[in-house]
Amino acid sequence: MKEIGGYFSLEIKNPPRESVFHSQGLFLNSGRNALEYILSSLSVVSKLWIPYFTCDVILEPIKKSGIPYDFYRINEHLELCEDIQLASDEYLLATNYYGIKDSYIENLAEKYGPHLIVDNAQALYAHPIEGTKTLYSPRKFAGIPDGGIAYMEDGKDIQSFDTDVSYDRLSHLLKRIDLGAGAGYADFRENSRKLANQPIMQMSKLTKVLFASIDFEGIKERRLENFQMLHKNLKSSNKLMIPDIGSFSCPLVYPYFTDDCTLKKKLIDNKIFVATYWPNVLEWCSKDMLEYQLANGIIAIPIDQRYGEEEMKYITNLILS
Repeated sequence: MKEIGGYFSLEIKNPPRESVFHSQGLFLNSGRNALEYILSSLSVVSKLWIPYFTCDVILEPIKKSGIPYDFYRINEHLELCEDIQLASDEYLLATNYYGIKDSYIENLAEKYGPHLIVDNAQALYAHPIEGTKTLYSPRKFAGIPDGGIAYMEDGKDIQSFDTDVSYDRLSHLLKRIDLGAGAGYADFRENSRKLANQPIMQMSKLTKVLFASIDFEGIKERRLENFQMLHKNLKSSNKLMIPDIGSFSCPLVYPYFTDDCTLKKKLIDNKIFVATYWPNVLEWCSKDMLEYQLANGIIAIPIDQRYGEEEMKYITNLILS
């Protein structure tokens, strides 16, 4: 029997599982472990094709699974620039970059079917496509400490995995509320580091409760509004070709591709904290490769649910000035 009485826990909404966002997915302890779950559930993989333009974190589950891999190139549309023909036991990992490539991922699914693994870490709202394997990383979209979601038919029994514990990875979220982002940044780095080399586990009870309490419809609406405001004012100077806004569900950031090497520092100096996706690409690629230029030149502008028209105007004015 559960404990009765004593001190209170956090008062967080905990609706029934069937009403939770992504309720049909498998709730695991991180995005990288969602990928490892998928890979470990496949019977034979002679090679996994991965893009040069991706986070080096994905190599962790690939190497843990002992799967051979090779790199492929992308073009200025953030799409494959070569026609990869897969052998019967080969798989392709495709990234839904910035959450704006939903339509293209659907085209790849038609071509590769069950041999396609979709990396939706940056595309939480993109629907899983029947027959493909898909992974998500919800902590990139909302304030939870960890967690990943996998979709795969005939995968391993998730009940065979232990349940993770997350209370010791929550400090950066709590400090940000009480003390501000700067005070919690070191904790954020440390808590992110703790996710490395973790075994596959079920999502912790704490993360599940936090995830279930989030207004994901409201988040989606605000993100799309912010994206559209930025795109209206910045599209003429953005070197990246942004697909029609109606072709994707909900973006992670507004990717602004520029030759201005001083702009990122200018934004940070004005307390607009922009992440770099992904510094490892600068080591994997030579300077003449498009992937190097994308990693070096794309600025990931925040559009998330904490902000609105005032902040988008402030960002736009800084960039255009």
